[in-house]
Amino acid sequence: MEEQQAVKRLEALKQEIAHHDRMYYVLDHPEISDYQYDQLMRELLAIEEAYPHLLTADSPSQRVGGEALKQFESYTHRNPLLSLMNAYGTDDLREFHQRICNDLGREEIEYVVEYKIDGLSIALYYENGVLQNGVTRGDGVTGEDVTANVRTVKNIPLRLQNNLPVLEARGEVYLPKASFAKINEQREKNGESLFANCRNAAAGSIRQLDPKVTAQRDLRAIIYTMMHVEGAEPATHSQCVALLKEAGFTTMEPFISSDIDAICEYCVYWGEHRHDLPFDIDGMVIKINSLADQETLGNRAKNPRWAIAYKFPPEQGITRIEEIVVQVGRTGAVTPVANLEPVFLAGSTISRATLHNEDFIREKDIRIGDYVVIQKAGEVIPEVVSVVQEKRAGTEQEYVFPQVCPVCGAPLIRVEGEAAWRCSDSMTCPAQVREGIIHFASRDAMNIEGLGPAVITQLLDAGLIQNAADLYYLQKEQLLTLERMGEKSADNLLNSLAASKQRTLAQVIYALGIRLVGQNVAKVLARRFPTMEALQNAGYDDLVVIDEVGPKIAESITAYFGQQRHIAFLQKLAEAGVSLGSAEQEQKQQNTAFTGKTVVLTGTLPTLDRREASALIEQAGGKVSGSVSKKTDFVLAGESAGSKLTKAQDLGITIIDEETFLQMLKD
Repeated sequence: MEEQQAVKRLEALKQEIAHHDRMYYVLDHPEISDYQYDQLMRELLAIEEAYPHLLTADSPSQRVGGEALKQFESYTHRNPLLSLMNAYGTDDLREFHQRICNDLGREEIEYVVEYKIDGLSIALYYENGVLQNGVTRGDGVTGEDVTANVRTVKNIPLRLQNNLPVLEARGEVYLPKASFAKINEQREKNGESLFANCRNAAAGSIRQLDPKVTAQRDLRAIIYTMMHVEGAEPATHSQCVALLKEAGFTTMEPFISSDIDAICEYCVYWGEHRHDLPFDIDGMVIKINSLADQETLGNRAKNPRWAIAYKFPPEQGITRIEEIVVQVGRTGAVTPVANLEPVFLAGSTISRATLHNEDFIREKDIRIGDYVVIQKAGEVIPEVVSVVQEKRAGTEQEYVFPQVCPVCGAPLIRVEGEAAWRCSDSMTCPAQVREGIIHFASRDAMNIEGLGPAVITQLLDAGLIQNAADLYYLQKEQLLTLERMGEKSADNLLNSLAASKQRTLAQVIYALGIRLVGQNVAKVLARRFPTMEALQNAGYDDLVVIDEVGPKIAESITAYFGQQRHIAFLQKLAEAGVSLGSAEQEQKQQNTAFTGKTVVLTGTLPTLDRREASALIEQAGGKVSGSVSKKTDFVLAGESAGSKLTKAQDLGITIIDEETFLQMLKD
């Protein structure tokens, strides 16, 4: 076949296979046999093998998975992926409805109600109709780019059927119950550990470094919302769903009603019948249908005002407490944990449950040997609800909370106003040191591959490290003395340590494990103080005025930098070559047109993608927002800019193009 013929035949095959994928995986109405489908795929693969340069991102051959990845790249979402407020009963739903009525000044509100699928949240980005990125939710601002794995999900279109120029969609990747049962059956035959539930299996599958493994897992996706679209102007959420369905996605048929009583009944019904569905759900989502009303109500810091999640009552079970042990975390908090007689609950076997703290045990009068009611909080975390008093036999033993750390023997202390007891030896307690290093090396912190809890324990036991800074002084000969550490593993770990020296200042701040400083606060601090020295020298008054930093966080930060051992730790990191920001970067951030400014991106830029543009704005001391408001300072607009540009023009906000943006950075 000549190349010109191959091009035509390849395009025809791509369209035909995409059609049959949609008929089988989306509409559940196959038109050809598996054998006929395989023949089409083989022909396509043969052409792409003969003409490799004709392979494109929207080819059905990408469904089978490509080369294994070394790691996932982080990806800044173009619009933040917010979480939802929770309602735990119909009274909460009615309160939500009344609040909406008051805020909008009318009684008639149309809502849509959809299943809250228990899977892995995913964001999909399409440009010119072709899938560009598939990204996990992460912390809502930054996720992991899992595009290679997303392409293997059969009912996610690689090319949109309605060719929208720009689409940002959000949905849930899940594993059907039937597929979950088959996978666990095969894993049991292979002597492998079983997946706990469908959600864990789906999350583990989409985060496989080898896309070929993901391709074997029969993952599916339901797409339920548009975060941004260009080329269409839907007025309601239900119109968005119709557009998504037209584009080729699997969607849910929303229940639409203005009657809050009917909505409550609908939610209660599916709470009782959720097991009839072929996939797991853990609640229902109620949203205002009108997009104009959604925009009027706007968002809080972490969730929208116009939507709420109705959470199903958790499934409960009864089992017996065999013993109570305590665990010491990286902040020294001592947490009691109940070891239970194993019980199957909500899709997994439970053998441990948290008891939170000493007050919790006393309030519920929990004793060793008690039969207790347990449930999964949010259907994930096992917890003890109550004691089954009528099952007491008189042989149960009251639990006495320890007075000293079970790991190092140091006295436990309890700060006034806090529920937790903490180990007083925060400097040398082995448990705190170990947990602190695990946190330091974790993916969201310094992301040191090959440095899991087992290796960290080996390094500590061998006396090769005493804290996280010592990691950067390890030699290959030392690593080779560890059990199951070969030449290649040692080289990989040393390379990963070297790469981690260039992590962002925000990652380093988060890695320090300062109490109350999570990922978001770490990013805020890095924007405000572009060097570790600047943050170290910041006083309480400098910190407490920052919006995201309250009095308690400010006290925690100043207390951390007030300890000489922490200053010595940072010095050791600096001497090892770990980047702690730079005076040059600080000067840049203090003298740019974007310092302290809020910028919104819209449309397609000529040379920069949104991730690159967002990084440049943040490096210049600015903040990237997903929505236009009166607080927006600039709108960076590209080709096919949509409603955000229109709103910016109406509000009189300064609009700049890429050329102006780059010149402003240069100036």
